[in-house]
Amino acid sequence: MSIIKLTAPCKDYIWGGNRLREEYGKVLDSDKIAESWELSCHKDGQSVVACGEYEGRTLTEYIEAKGKGVLGTNCDRFEYFPILIKLIDAKDNLSVQVHPDNEYAMRVEGEYGKTEMWYIVDCEEGAELLYGFKHEISKEEFAERIANNTLLEVTNNVPVHKGDVFFIEAGTLHAIGKGILIAEIQQNSNTTYRIYDYGRVGADGKPRPLHVEKACEVTELVPPKYPTNAEGKAQAIEGGEMTLLRSCEYFNVNRLSVDGTVKLTASDKSFNSLLVLDGKVAVSAGADGVIAQKGDSVFIDAGTGDYTISGCGEMILTDII
Repeated sequence: MSIIKLTAPCKDYIWGGNRLREEYGKVLDSDKIAESWELSCHKDGQSVVACGEYEGRTLTEYIEAKGKGVLGTNCDRFEYFPILIKLIDAKDNLSVQVHPDNEYAMRVEGEYGKTEMWYIVDCEEGAELLYGFKHEISKEEFAERIANNTLLEVTNNVPVHKGDVFFIEAGTLHAIGKGILIAEIQQNSNTTYRIYDYGRVGADGKPRPLHVEKACEVTELVPPKYPTNAEGKAQAIEGGEMTLLRSCEYFNVNRLSVDGTVKLTASDKSFNSLLVLDGKVAVSAGADGVIAQKGDSVFIDAGTGDYTISGCGEMILTDII
């Protein structure tokens, strides 16, 4: 098959809610689901092929069986599978945190750094998140404010609205606030340095570990560089509408709205990933295809060529350029 549907591994972090279970059909034997990893070859959670010849195999095993050509030539520059896509349900505030860049992460953690993008799928009225600093501060002030619990006095809190886009380069201080549902497209990394955690304790009853020394080494102590809207304007296409959310060296992400039939192309340069946020569609190339509905993730091999998406729905389309 050149078009496969994936089953996502899920995580039950303490700040999670239950929207991913109740609205998106995610499954986990726990009382909450904080994240679902919709496109993942990471060792901490692998997507699994949900149908067809390769059903039950991990996405990594699928790629190994079919050959790296399914990723496309634009992925040749990456040592590992380049991205990780998640749905995140924040019922409570996430910790204040930062991710290192590639150089630091490879040297210290043995994996990629993490630049990421957030698309606000939904949010409660009045929800906000933390995004960088109000103004530039020194390393000395940063360390002092962490030590005396006054860091939040200088962080930049931003009200959020459905459809907002946050581009968070490695080194950017950030924290998702409570009441926000996010689609996250990121580098293939699970390295996070936690700086402040509201005094919470983990399942073992102990405070969750902080990573202050590493955070001080990698955090950019400045206001955010990017606006919180899509990079491009909505463009009408036959059968729907396409909006460029963010394009960078690691990923290229569009919001795709379908009401009819849209024709797209998965060239030999990159795979295509579809994450369905709402509705129900048929994704097909010739006799090959799947039905995908809200909460489903679809992987289309590089080199598939023209394929169609028919139905009515909203989705995130990701490829590598």
